[in-house]
Order: sequence, then C-alpha cells, then structure tokens
Amino acid sequence: MQTVLTDFFNGRVAIGLKRLLLVAIAILTVGCTKFFLPSLDSNPWQMIALETDSTFSDVAFAANADHGWLVGSRSTLFETTDGGETWEQKVLDLGERRYTFTSVNFSGDEGWVAGLPSVLLHTTDGGKSWANVPLSNQLPGSPLMVTALAEGSVELATDVGAIYRTDDGGRHWTALVQAAVGVVRNMTRSDDGRYVAVSSRGNFYSTWEPGQESWQPHNRENSKRLQNMGFTSTGDLWLIARGGQMQFGQPGESPEVPKYESWGEPLRPEIGSSWGFLDVGYRTGNELWVSGGSGTLLMSPDGGETWLKDKPAGDVPSNLYRIKFFGGERGFILGQRGYLLRYMPDAAAV
Repeated sequence: MQTVLTDFFNGRVAIGLKRLLLVAIAILTVGCTKFFLPSLDSNPWQMIALETDSTFSDVAFAANADHGWLVGSRSTLFETTDGGETWEQKVLDLGERRYTFTSVNFSGDEGWVAGLPSVLLHTTDGGKSWANVPLSNQLPGSPLMVTALAEGSVELATDVGAIYRTDDGGRHWTALVQAAVGVVRNMTRSDDGRYVAVSSRGNFYSTWEPGQESWQPHNRENSKRLQNMGFTSTGDLWLIARGGQMQFGQPGESPEVPKYESWGEPLRPEIGSSWGFLDVGYRTGNELWVSGGSGTLLMSPDGGETWLKDKPAGDVPSNLYRIKFFGGERGFILGQRGYLLRYMPDAAAV
C-alpha cells in the first residue's frame, strides 16, 4: 500500500513540475522586456511632499504661467508662484463643511473651482479673492468638472453627466444635454468640447459631442471593468481596464462599427506588474505616460508600441491618480497624502 501511495505522490509531483516548466517557457516566450519593463535612462520627475493628508484632484495655471493652483480633498487649495516648485496652502472661509475640490481651470486670470458636495468657486483676479457661486438646488448631481472658455464663460459638468454653460459669470446657465447619464466614475473633456464618461461600476461608457441632445452609451468590449478613459493626442479614445489592461481607439466610422466603438487589440504594457493603471497623459503627440497604484509610472515614446518604466517613481508612497501636461515642458502627476510629481525635462530629478 505504501508503495502505491509513494508512486502516486511522485507522479503528482512530476505533473506539478511539468506545469511549472510550461509556465516558465510561456513567460520566456512573452519576453522579459514585456514581463518586467526596462528602466528609463533617467528620472525626469521631482517628488514633492506637501504638508497635507489630502488627495489631489487637479492643477491649473493662470495668465502668468508660473502662477498656478492645486486642488483636492478636504477643501484643499494650494498656490504656486514659481511654476510648481513650491506651494503654499490657502484656506477659504467656506463654513464648517469640508469639500472635495475635483476640478480647477483658468482662462487668463479668471478661474473656477468645482467640488463635492455642490460647490463652485470663481475668481477674476488670478485667485487673490474667491467667490462662492450660488447653484440651484435642482442641479442634477454635484459639480465635477469646470472648463473656462473665455471671460465670464465656463462649461460645468456634474457627477451624473449634466452639462451646463454660462456666459455671464454664473448668473444664468444653459443646459447642453436634455438628460443626465447617471453616476460616473470619471469624466474627460477634449479640447474641442467632446466628453467621455465611465459609469460608476465600470460596466459601460458614454460619449457626448456638442450639438447632441443626449449622451450616447457604449458597451465595454470585454469582461474587464473600465477604470478610466480619455482622448489621445489625435482625438481618438484610450481606455484603462482593470488588471493593467489598455486599449487605443481607432478612427473611422461605418454602419457595422459605430463611432467610438472601434478599438485596437488589448495590451498589457507590463505583464509582471500587479498594480492597476489609473490615468494616461500625453506630453507630446507620441510620448505618453501611464500612472497607477503604488507609484507605478510607465512611458511610451511611440504612442504605445514600446514601453519603459520610471522605477524611481515606485519609491513614492502614494497611488498616482492624475497626469496633466501644460505643453511639452511642464507637467504634474497628482497623488494622495500630499504627494505629487513635477516634470523636470532638463535634469534627472533626485
């Protein structure tokens, strides 16, 4: 009996070793450069740690390119006058309620800050003073995104997909869509006024173009839930799905494939990474950066064909939620617990 059990055990071990060998061969077949990405030659990002526990949401600059504002949770508002090298916290008298500021945007020295629960701030002097703009109790949802268009003109989108515009500094608003889309996980606006929004559970996404009466819903392409979506440098869509998977939209429209539903093959830039991706930012037409959990930061110099990893960013004790570039020479990656990264193109950051 003992011999039979020993032979059975040895057989199971042999099968297990064979399976491990097959897995190892499969990994080698994929290639080490994709399983664990090669590192960038130098790190162009400077880590900045501010004295706050807040998670940052957005950053924008006024008429003076060195004068900017950083917003986030817990009514957090920071100001810089040296292009983002140093930041000073500003405290506004907004009563006892704490807000999560989700968006900030400027046109010249006129700026707007939106947040949850319903709050909209307005400045006409670069931020020397801020006014609380009254909003209707009937507003569908809470302000999520603001886009300053011109003097007195701003576009406001809420967290359920209502979109409004004012041309008189917030005294009167015009609805641009007839119905909200529902609670969204995140929302992105292109430079030409198009929107894409991911549903709160990542089950589907919706698009809207100026002139349309309502949002257009789209099913996700596979079983992986959507994490985030946005627009590429050419105006097509990109998406991030759970598990570090990405896809890039393709141009063209036909009766068989509706607009915004044509996609390239799914890709995982780094198979060996267990951290999901959170955002994509284009520094140039071809160079894009992808940020994620636990300091994950990748770069592609050729539109997503090949990838490199910024390994020093892995030392940042924060998830990296948002990437924003202002031209090719200035950029920021926003994190949590007061951490952000500042792009420094002329020198490798320490």
